[in-house]
Amino acid sequence: MTADSIEFECELPDPPEKVWRALTVPDLLAAWMMPNDIKPEIGSRFAFAGPDVPIECEILDAEPERLLRYSWRERPAPGDAHDPLAGPLDSPLDSPMDSIVTFTLDRTVSGGTHLRIVHDGFARVAAVAMAGAGCRLSLNARSPKQTIAANTPRLFLRAA
Repeated sequence: MTADSIEFECELPDPPEKVWRALTVPDLLAAWMMPNDIKPEIGSRFAFAGPDVPIECEILDAEPERLLRYSWRERPAPGDAHDPLAGPLDSPLDSPMDSIVTFTLDRTVSGGTHLRIVHDGFARVAAVAMAGAGCRLSLNARSPKQTIAANTPRLFLRAA
């Protein structure tokens, strides 16, 4: 985890198979996040239709029902002085709007899922916007022990 990452962890009653579907089936992912065209295969690119700017992603790692990691690149509107389209996509963390999201799923003894979400490279200011998504939110910015309670991430499992 980096200095500007956020982390969510929780125990879900649903099995990893169902949680995996909620993370990787476009319609199910859109129900709790944003419209997208995700295909959970390493190297595939997809996009979220963000409210302000499109979010371009690339699958970096995918182990069904266990691990999903992708880059997250928010591109400014055309004509913005900071438009990353002007340069190569050398690294998913080249600009302040670039980050990496990692979902780790572990089966619990009861058959549910321990879900861990880490969003590396995500500015602390943006953590407030995501506070509604996790059971335990840990901000690793300046104070690694700071924890904020948030709602549980059960919305995305309803349709999965």
